[in-house]
Amino acid sequence: MSTGSFRAVIVDDEPLARASLIALLARDPEAEVVAECGSGGEAVETIRALRPDLLFLDVQMPGCDGFEVLERLGASAPKAVIFVTAYDRYAVKAFEAEALDYLLKPFDDGRFARALERAKAVVRGGTSPERRLIVKSAGRVTILKTGEIDWIEAADYYVCLHAGGKSHLLRRSLTELEDELDAAIFCRIHRSAIVNLGRVREVRLDANGEHEILLRDGTCLRLSRSYREQLQDRLKRT
Repeated sequence: MSTGSFRAVIVDDEPLARASLIALLARDPEAEVVAECGSGGEAVETIRALRPDLLFLDVQMPGCDGFEVLERLGASAPKAVIFVTAYDRYAVKAFEAEALDYLLKPFDDGRFARALERAKAVVRGGTSPERRLIVKSAGRVTILKTGEIDWIEAADYYVCLHAGGKSHLLRRSLTELEDELDAAIFCRIHRSAIVNLGRVREVRLDANGEHEILLRDGTCLRLSRSYREQLQDRLKRT
């Protein structure tokens, strides 16, 4: 990648849609459109040859759709992939495919600019997109970034994710989810609870002389003796 330049490929079977994205990217002096493709098959060959940093990818295309493009590319897929589509029903599948963002047409310039900045940050820093959890409930789908979670508790065959005053049930065991979370951010504090270290206000003794954790939103959680030393060591490093 040339200094200060982010090389992008646009894939969409509609010429007007490609032209619109090219115009938006032209406003950013750091972005360079190196190719535009009107089909999935063409896109696979082009991306393998050019190895772009950013990929703006339509979902529905004849012959080979956006998900098939990523499947064929495998490890050759750019780190920053942004789906651009008129259909909201593919959002869950897009994030399961580890897309960085999902632009739903029609979108405004501000929404596009935010997606582009996130993509450039990922490419520039060499970091991976923040992990997302997909929660399905009552016919609705919630895309929850792990960094938004305050704490997690076990609930039978589920875990309950507490984030911003709301609770979300996810069919996953606590131990299984713990293995997927960033150990630099989350810490087990009890057999049935995990906490976001950034949400901890203080560790204190309750009226019975037992340790408890006070979160920034006022939530009090019991700290198990077996996890106390680990938590205190982790808090010193945050």
